[in-house]
Amino acid sequence: MNEIQEEVLNVNGYNLHLIPNKKFKTINLVAKFKAPLQKSTITKRALLPYVLKQGPKSYPSRKDLQTKLDSLYGAVLSIDSGKKGENHIISMRLEVANQKFIPNETGILEEAVQLLNDVIFNPNSNAGSFNPEIFNREKNTLKQKINSIKDDKMNFANMRLIDEMCEGEPYQLHVHGYEEDLTDLTAQNTFGYYQSLLQEDELDLFVLGDFDSQEMKNLISNTIERSSTGKAARDKNATSGQGQSNKQKPNEVIEKQNIQQAKLHIGYRTNCTYSDDGYPALQVFNGILGAFPSSKLFINVREKNSLAYYASSRLESHKGLLLVFSGIAPEDYEKAREIIELQMSAMKNGDVSESELKETKDLIVNQLLETLDHPQGIIEMLYQQVIAETSLKPSQLIEKIKKVTLDEVVQIASKVEEDTVYLLTTSGGEPGE
Repeated sequence: MNEIQEEVLNVNGYNLHLIPNKKFKTINLVAKFKAPLQKSTITKRALLPYVLKQGPKSYPSRKDLQTKLDSLYGAVLSIDSGKKGENHIISMRLEVANQKFIPNETGILEEAVQLLNDVIFNPNSNAGSFNPEIFNREKNTLKQKINSIKDDKMNFANMRLIDEMCEGEPYQLHVHGYEEDLTDLTAQNTFGYYQSLLQEDELDLFVLGDFDSQEMKNLISNTIERSSTGKAARDKNATSGQGQSNKQKPNEVIEKQNIQQAKLHIGYRTNCTYSDDGYPALQVFNGILGAFPSSKLFINVREKNSLAYYASSRLESHKGLLLVFSGIAPEDYEKAREIIELQMSAMKNGDVSESELKETKDLIVNQLLETLDHPQGIIEMLYQQVIAETSLKPSQLIEKIKKVTLDEVVQIASKVEEDTVYLLTTSGGEPGE
């Protein structure tokens, strides 16, 4: 694979990542704002993407904004938020056609960069307030989103697992915020918070595409400026991701609702994160256990024993969590839990064939290469380094995964500890009856 070139500069109070790449015919601009997860701010931060993507002051309605995007040959703007480790990230993405490939066009990129600057720094506001009508409408949209999670039982079970597993840790906080906190949010106080966010968050701006680096640096630095007055606050913003469990033995939580299919979700502490030397082995461990249809969970829980409608696992790489998901018949709880725990024991005992190891490594490498086939995938992989405060390049990660041995998988498996078992089951009868 071709090595990804990345130049990182500190410009106007933010980190500018220039990633020249001749493979794509678009220019991708991504701004990422990072701050520690906090209960006092999570609902405001969850609401901001809804409000901001309705349009900046220069294009103050969704229709005006879309007309502008269409004029830029169908540029695409998206804004969302999420958590990585114990950080909350707001991402603003703008993908625009590269004027190099459009005859007689010279101003598209300048207009796109100006538009992104407007979206970030010149939101639709007046007299220290977001537009009240838009704000209240989007507040209601977020409220509906928060409530809809209760109807998506898989997501609900995962949320409740994290509630119980990470009690008292920032990672416990719900990424969409809390309905009870929405009540106190106004167009004025949320705008005030946004102004402080612009000063205090750690901002990384990624630019990827076929461009001249010096010209791009000049364009970005002359258009997107950020005050340096919040630098001291930003320097204190870094937060470590990995929490430690104080539980002496795994916690079992059983909750009941009027449902047909039970959700058995189990949380483990891996005691390893993206920045640790053992992370490539952890990726392979997760691949063998439950990341693919060929993994032990899928084959043994779902295929061989017909105990689950789905059975898989995934990592939270910056928090050091491994989460196992399965949908089961309520009466199969004990049997399904036993077989899941047998797969974990098999991993710890090195009960893994050479073909399983090789196939899994190939699948992970192919997955990473597919990610690197997309501009947003490249940017997300590079941002992993920012979160982890490490310099593990995508090519280095791929090479390390190729070299992972069974002994290294067993060694990382020995560090994995079961923390919390969460079952959402039917309200009729006890599990196993």
